[in-house]
Amino acid sequence: MAQMSFNRLDPSRRHATFCGAMNDQTPDSLIPYDEIVQEALRAVVGRVLGEVQANGGLPGGHHFYITFKTGAPGVDIPKHLSERFPDEMTIVIQNRFWDLKVTDSGFEVGLSFNQKASLLKIPFAAITVFFDPEVKFQLQFQAEESDDADEDGGHEDAENDRPAIQPVEDGSNVVSVDFSRKK
Repeated sequence: MAQMSFNRLDPSRRHATFCGAMNDQTPDSLIPYDEIVQEALRAVVGRVLGEVQANGGLPGGHHFYITFKTGAPGVDIPKHLSERFPDEMTIVIQNRFWDLKVTDSGFEVGLSFNQKASLLKIPFAAITVFFDPEVKFQLQFQAEESDDADEDGGHEDAENDRPAIQPVEDGSNVVSVDFSRKK
């Protein structure tokens, strides 16, 4: 039987926890809980980016590491980036970004890579990680991938602003949604 719980945000610890367990013995649900939860958590990313767009910048020391599948449907990035990052890429939205536009289905943003301006269009469905190191808040997702996505491609970090994401050691601020089933 599936166990699912959602704990409210704890203001003293600034974390949310979602626990979902589905396995071979879990009966198939006629309600797509996994899709509903993923969609709701992606809406958090959209709302946060929408507020950054509306306010014309990031508040305080907040900044975001966003990892996404470069081969996912709807991703539109320059060819030199898709060649360099054939599977997954991490971008940093902090000091040097422009033209942030957020829609119901994704966002676009201008970033510089090796002093070359680039416009990236990223659907929320392509995002695998959203991380705000200022408050150690992280969301992890399963991303939709296109049929021709290279599953053996390695992940390299983007060089647009900051080094790689530092791992969250205690895991207390991580929301991880994984509904994989063994078939």
